[in-house]
Amino acid sequence: MLKVEDWAEIRRLYRAEGVPIKEIARRLGVARNTVRAALASDRPPKYQRAPRGHVADAFEPQIRALLTEWPRMPAPVIAERIGWPYSMPPLRKRLALVRPEYAGIDPVDRITYEPGQIAQCDLWFPATKVQVAPGQLRVLPVLVMTLGFSRFMTAMMIPTRQAGDILSGMWSLISQIGRVTKTLVWDREAAIGGSGKLTAPAAAFAGTLATTIKLAPPRDPEYKGMVERANQYLETSFLPGRGFASPTDFNDQLGEWLIKANSRTVRSIQGRPIDLLETDRLLMMSLPPVIPPIGLTCRVRLSRDYYVRVDTVDYSVDPQAIGRFVEVTASLQEVIVSCDGHVVARHQRSWARQGVITDPAHAATAAAMRQALAADRLRRQAMRHHSDGHAVTLRALPDYDALFGVDFDPSPAKARTE
Repeated sequence: MLKVEDWAEIRRLYRAEGVPIKEIARRLGVARNTVRAALASDRPPKYQRAPRGHVADAFEPQIRALLTEWPRMPAPVIAERIGWPYSMPPLRKRLALVRPEYAGIDPVDRITYEPGQIAQCDLWFPATKVQVAPGQLRVLPVLVMTLGFSRFMTAMMIPTRQAGDILSGMWSLISQIGRVTKTLVWDREAAIGGSGKLTAPAAAFAGTLATTIKLAPPRDPEYKGMVERANQYLETSFLPGRGFASPTDFNDQLGEWLIKANSRTVRSIQGRPIDLLETDRLLMMSLPPVIPPIGLTCRVRLSRDYYVRVDTVDYSVDPQAIGRFVEVTASLQEVIVSCDGHVVARHQRSWARQGVITDPAHAATAAAMRQALAADRLRRQAMRHHSDGHAVTLRALPDYDALFGVDFDPSPAKARTE
């Protein structure tokens, strides 16, 4: 095959210098017909390999017959139905070409976001583990929110994926901005709307803020592409080379980094998020005068084991509330237990697993209550009262045996004589 360099030289010699075809063929060591073909072609030569057959060609009619009825049939099932004798990659490549003819293609439009209209939310799980207790490391979720118009990004680490913790994180991030968008976009996170319908905590949160939580369609990550790109940006620009002593340290470092991240120029909006934030805020809705329902809450009867469980950690409670119902409220920072409107326990929230948090005052109260109960039992055993009210001393039963000369020894007489 003639090289591109030789094709260009042939055309230059013939057209620019007027060299005859015979001389060009002699100089370049090619046939004269090759020179004529190069002069007749207006485009450089391009090598094209003759198409070869594919192992899937013989199976394509069967594949198409299955896709006609079941366009979304998985590749392993198709391989089983058609008796596929080879490895899966060739079949998957053919399915990638053929399936769109039957399943259809769902194109994604470019969307222009107006100020104050929308914010996208997601959970990012950094690979780096964070120390939550001595000798205990965990991978914890990070809540990420990105404003549609300004691309302003906020994020913070939270302890769990439970609804109360996610909503607490959302309220914290929204409070930092000072206003809320008209729509909050979420994927089908289980605590928000895993079934395709908002959960009761998420609906109560949205109702208090007078906003809308919109759930993305299933298996459609492009629906919230902004926050997905923000997650990738965090993964590649914030995380590498960092270590974290605690979740608080993680959030402190993340907060400092976000200041720089929001000051960079974003090509898609031709501006800096920090500069466009005020335009976004002006058309957002103001926050309500009350805090929306957030945090983990439960109502339990306090057992003799004077502890309540939040997530997987046990927290001590004043033992004087044993047997009564207590209200447990856990924010991202602390756990508060109340009984009849009075606080009976307050602890710093632990993000560890299977921990036990004990207030020394609660342990001392429990010890004092046990001692008082033991003393009362001894007192009751030592004295009894006559019907007229005076105390009657209790005597041991062997005293009566000795008084009446009775021997109630159960051992046989023969054994005693021996």
